[in-house]
Amino acid sequence: MKVGFLVCILFVMCGCCMGRFVVEKNSLRVTSPDSIKEVYECAIGNFGVPQYGGTLVGNVMYPKSNKKSCNNFSDFDIFYKSKPGGRPVFLLVDRGDCFFTLKAWNAQQAGAGAILVADNRVEPLITMDTPEEEDAKADYLQDITIPSALISKSLGDSIKRELSKGELVNINLDWREALPHPDDRVEYEFWTNSNDECGPKCESQREFVKNFKGAAQILEQKGYTQFSPHYITWYCPEAFILSKQCKSQCINHGRYCAPDPEQDFSKGYDGKDVVLQNLRQACFFKVANDSGKPWLWWDYVTDFAIRCPMKEKKYTKGCADQVIKSLGFDVKQIEKCVGDPEADTDNPVLKVEQDIQIGKGARGDVTILPTLVINNRQYRGKLDKGAVLKAICSGFEETTEPAICLTEEIETNECLESNGGCWQDEAANITACQDTFRGRVCECPVVQGVKFVGDGYTHCEPSGALRCEINNGGCWKGTQNSRAYSACIDDHTKGCKCPPGFKGDGVNSCEDIDECKEKLACQCAECKCKNTWGSYDCSCSANLLYMHEHDTCISKDAKSEFSWGLVWTIILGLAVAGVSAYAVYKYRIRRYMDSEIRAIMAQYMPLGQGEGATNVPHGNV
Repeated sequence: MKVGFLVCILFVMCGCCMGRFVVEKNSLRVTSPDSIKEVYECAIGNFGVPQYGGTLVGNVMYPKSNKKSCNNFSDFDIFYKSKPGGRPVFLLVDRGDCFFTLKAWNAQQAGAGAILVADNRVEPLITMDTPEEEDAKADYLQDITIPSALISKSLGDSIKRELSKGELVNINLDWREALPHPDDRVEYEFWTNSNDECGPKCESQREFVKNFKGAAQILEQKGYTQFSPHYITWYCPEAFILSKQCKSQCINHGRYCAPDPEQDFSKGYDGKDVVLQNLRQACFFKVANDSGKPWLWWDYVTDFAIRCPMKEKKYTKGCADQVIKSLGFDVKQIEKCVGDPEADTDNPVLKVEQDIQIGKGARGDVTILPTLVINNRQYRGKLDKGAVLKAICSGFEETTEPAICLTEEIETNECLESNGGCWQDEAANITACQDTFRGRVCECPVVQGVKFVGDGYTHCEPSGALRCEINNGGCWKGTQNSRAYSACIDDHTKGCKCPPGFKGDGVNSCEDIDECKEKLACQCAECKCKNTWGSYDCSCSANLLYMHEHDTCISKDAKSEFSWGLVWTIILGLAVAGVSAYAVYKYRIRRYMDSEIRAIMAQYMPLGQGEGATNVPHGNV
C-alpha cells in the first residue's frame, strides 16, 4: 500500500509540479466605520454555499472565547443568530488549530450567517478547502451552507481593533462579479471521475450528478449553456513505466494513469480500470455531442453509477455497454473512440484532456476532483444542485438568464413586493418590473410586439402602429348600449384624443357632448333633437322628413310630387328640343336646296339682259 501511495504522489507531482493554482476571490466592502471603510479582496472557501451573483450584508462579531472556532459555541452558551429584523452576524475567527470546515460548521451551528477567517500570517490569500480523504469522514461536511471567506491578517487586525473600541463594523460580501458574464450563454466544464470508491467526495459527486441532471439538460437543450465533461489523468515517470504499480494504474504505456481506487494493489479494481471507464465516458460525450444530443451524457453517467458500482463488482466494460445500448447508441462507435489501451501511442481523447488540464488565462490548473469551471473561472463551494445552479446563473448577463434561474429555490422575486417600485398597469396586468438573478430591473416591457416607452419607474406608454391593441394605448375607452368608442388613435402618433361627440383629456375620461343642449344640431324650426351617447338623433313633426345633409325638414308628399313633375318637365323639354332641332334641320335643308337650284338656272337663263332680247347662244364666226 505504501508503494502504491508513493506512486500516486509521483503522479500528482509529475502532472502538476509546474501547475498554477488560482485563488478565486470576491469583493468585501467595509461600509462602516469610516476609519477602515474600503473595498478589500477575500478568498472564497471551497465549501459551504457562496452566494454567486448576489450580495450579503452583515455585522461583524469577534468571540471573546473560542476565538478559533474549533469548539462548539453551545458549550460556552454563546449564540450568534440575528434577531428578527436584524442583520446576519458575520463571525470573525482566527486561523489555526483545526480544519477550516470545522470552524465554519461551529459558526453555522451558533447561528452565524457567514464566517470570516482572519489569516495568522502575512501571505497571499489561499483557498480554504475540505480536509484530505483520510480526514474527510465527518458527517457535517456536506451540511455546511453558510458562505466562508479568508481575509488577510492586516484586515482582520483592523476589524478587531475597531470592535475593541465599541465600533459597529458593517460588511457587504459581494459575489456579483465573482464569475464573468460576457454574453447570453454560459460555458462550463465539469472535471469528474467514474471512480465511486474515493469516500465522501465520490458520494457527494455522485449525488450531485443525479440531482443536477434535470437542470443541466434543460439548460443545454434550450441553448443557454455549452457543457463539457473532463477527466484528470497523470503520466507515470519514465523510470517506473515497467513497474507493477504503473502497469496496474496506467494505459498506453504509462501515458494515462489514475490512482488505485482502494490504494491496495492486491484487491478490487486497478487504476487503469478507472482510466478506461473515464475514457469511455469521455467518448460517449463525444459521440453524443456529434449526434447533437450532448445532454445525454448526464443520463449515461447517472445510469452507470447506479447500475455498475464498484462495490457490487459491476464496474466493467460489459455493464457499461449495456448502459450505452439502453440509451440507443452504438457500442462500436464508442469502442472506436476508446482505441487500443495497450498501444504505445497517444490516445487522441486523453491527450486533449491532459492538455486542457493546464490552466490558461484567469483559470488555474485543475488539480482537485471534482472541479467545476464556469466561464473560465473555477467554482468554489459546495457541490450542490442549488449552489451550482446559482453560480451558473450568475454567469448570464442581467435580464438574459433563463427561467430556471428565477425559481424560488435559488432566487427571491423582488417584483412580488410592491412591484419592485416599478411602473405597472394593474388592469392590463402589465409591469415594468423584470426579475433578474441579480435583482429587479425597472424597464418598460414589450407586450405582443408593442414596445412601451418611458422611465420604467413612474410611467410607460405603448408606442407604434399597434399600440391601441394593448390596453387601448393607455387611452380612455367606453361602451354603452352596444356602442364602443375609443380615444386611442391607431397610428404611429402618441397621445389620446376623444372621438367626435365627446370631450375630455382622452386619457382619464371622455364625456358625452349634448349636441341638442348646446345647439350643435337639429336647428330647423320643425326639427326635434334627442341626445344619445356619443351622438344625437333628429326627427321632424307631422308628415315631414328630416334631411341630415341640409339640417332641414321637407314634406314627404312634396317630395313625391316634385319628383314626378321634374320627370314630366324633363320629358317635355326633351320633346320640345327634339321638335325644334327637326324644324331647324328642315329649314336649313330647304335653304340649301333653293340656293343650289338658283345656281343651276343662272347658267342657262342669264339675268340682267334688255327687254326683247333673244337668247342666242354665242358661237364661232
